[in-house]
Amino acid sequence: MLKYGQFCPVAKATEILGEKWTLLILRELLLGATRFSQLQKGLSRISPTVLNKRLQSLQEAGLIIRRCVPDQRGSEYQLTTAGRELYPIIMQIAEWGMRWARGQMSDDELDVELLMNNVQSRIDPEQLPGGRTIVHFHYTDLQRYNHWWIKVDGRDVDLCIDNPGVDVDVNITTDLRTMTEVWLGDISIRKARDTGKLKIVAPSAYTRNLRAWLGLYCLADVRPMTPVKTGV
Repeated sequence: MLKYGQFCPVAKATEILGEKWTLLILRELLLGATRFSQLQKGLSRISPTVLNKRLQSLQEAGLIIRRCVPDQRGSEYQLTTAGRELYPIIMQIAEWGMRWARGQMSDDELDVELLMNNVQSRIDPEQLPGGRTIVHFHYTDLQRYNHWWIKVDGRDVDLCIDNPGVDVDVNITTDLRTMTEVWLGDISIRKARDTGKLKIVAPSAYTRNLRAWLGLYCLADVRPMTPVKTGV
């Protein structure tokens, strides 16, 4: 754990929260993840060893507790009161990041697994026609994991990379960068479609309120600002 050797509350808080991946682990927990496998899905580039170490540190700091799941294998992680109090803080960091820290996304920052897990989490079944809905995403620029399916059945929203073998209601064809930019609000759905970068084939019952059920990122309306740079 980081040690600053200062009594300042900022220093003491940073000793707990400042390690690489820690804030992102808390982000996933605050979004509802409870199992180790769920955390790995939201943090696809973290190693299991590092994830275990960070979870142990968070337990020692009193931000989470680990509990066995009755009648199931494994355990789950639950936030304590101290951990839950971080929600507005992390949301403020996210808003600040949307406004000041994003800049241009490099190719190595594009992550289809993170994107699709985020898309799944924001689907609103109440905005879809009744019954089961299957949404198929095809990423034309990827060699692996280029097909994803989201199955909405009642309140259940499931994500998979295996064809469910049933009729698709909505087909979305695009590239990873375009879908990421649409998700973050950098480009509108209409503009992406008008330029041919996003193709959607679906009945009007799905397309007329696409943004309502697709959701987009909760801070998609926050626009980036350009930091003022002074000369040397």
